[in-house]
Amino acid sequence: RVVGQEDAIRAVSNAVRRGRAGLSDPNRPIGSFLFLGPTGVGKTELARALAEFLFDDERAMIRIDMSEYMEKHTVARLIGAPPGYVGYEEGGQLTEAVRRRPYSV
Repeated sequence: RVVGQEDAIRAVSNAVRRGRAGLSDPNRPIGSFLFLGPTGVGKTELARALAEFLFDDERAMIRIDMSEYMEKHTVARLIGAPPGYVGYEEGGQLTEAVRRRPYSV
């Protein structure tokens, strides 16, 4: 399904194996992955394959276009505004997506 990304596939599969074998803390995520690279190298497809494998649904993933977060101050849109700032109650794009659907890639 994903071609030419053996190192990335190996890293992801090793993390999943550790989690499934009980070698990691069950109260923590199986893994935290950052897929980066130019368009067309298989980042989204690898995430879809992982979501399909873990949750039987390739749509069980949170996808964020990081090109929208080029400026230093835009991190607040991702994780939410700090306490005392406007928009603190709303949460961020990433934090709200995880809150709504915690079992996701």
